[in-house]
Amino acid sequence: MRLIRFGRRRRAIATAGIVVAGLGFAAAAPSFAADKVHFQTDWIPSGEHAMYYGGWDKGFWKEQGIDINITRGYGSGDTVTKIAGKAADFGVADIGAVFTARARTGTPVKTIMTLYTHSPHSLFVLKSSGITNFKGLEGKKIGITPGNSHRVYFPKVAEKAGTDPNKIVWVNTDGAAMAALLIAKRLDAAPFYSIHHYYQNKAAQKAGEEIVVLPFVEVGFAIYAASIIANDDMIKGNPDLVRRFLKAVENAFKWAKANPEETCQMHVKRVPEVAFDDCMGSVKATLGFVFTDSANKFGFGKYDPERLKFTWEAVAESQGIDPKWDHKQAIDVSLVP
Repeated sequence: MRLIRFGRRRRAIATAGIVVAGLGFAAAAPSFAADKVHFQTDWIPSGEHAMYYGGWDKGFWKEQGIDINITRGYGSGDTVTKIAGKAADFGVADIGAVFTARARTGTPVKTIMTLYTHSPHSLFVLKSSGITNFKGLEGKKIGITPGNSHRVYFPKVAEKAGTDPNKIVWVNTDGAAMAALLIAKRLDAAPFYSIHHYYQNKAAQKAGEEIVVLPFVEVGFAIYAASIIANDDMIKGNPDLVRRFLKAVENAFKWAKANPEETCQMHVKRVPEVAFDDCMGSVKATLGFVFTDSANKFGFGKYDPERLKFTWEAVAESQGIDPKWDHKQAIDVSLVP
């Protein structure tokens, strides 16, 4: 109503301002307070996570009206538990861990965006160990973290290879110490995504060793892996925030694909303990699991129904879960941009 009392000049200025504001609305920063969001990854902040930390520094979440804080995870199972308990708002976790938790205990967590359309699950072994495949691992010590998705799939991998999974010696350890224990020969094998090979092998070479990768895909595990997850209450109660968060994730990954060096520069700035060349090795490998023919066909963050079904069957079979359970209860990508 105050505009009625303005003079012509002031009214003209105000009108022009409204037009300019309208034209620039999409690019303007939100006038409201940014939503504070806690985002937990699934592992230590290696170059695999440079898209998030680099995107944080680049301001992709800020553009979406989000004040983000990113913390490391301790395995997919831990992240699922944290998201279920609302200790974090969004997280990164293997879809197998989400399926398992929801099917067994009704854990109120869902995958809201797929990331890795092919599984990079693998075991790292030392070349000097003489281990060249998954056969004959009985009695061997394999490191693991609580809820680690490798543990979810390994029984079936071992079975296919002719190894008795019940005779494996699982050693609980901190994910940050896993590679060092392997190199020191206190473990016979360690579960890692194959994308971590570059920097882990560099550390092994300094100790006069060499790390060999044993990919799970060698026995047929071409399945979905890392995904973005959220609590049911977040998905239902704040879909706008979920959409904006996922848009920032998409922007961060696509920018990283076009600008890997700048991505790693920003990641190293945030996480100085990661060497630049290690970051580059991991980023290039990671993006190869994200930007695939499947992603091009079905859309970034979406899924191929047949591959999702195969992923669920692999999880159900390896964990002894009723395969008739509706696996789509554990995934909702409707808010992907």
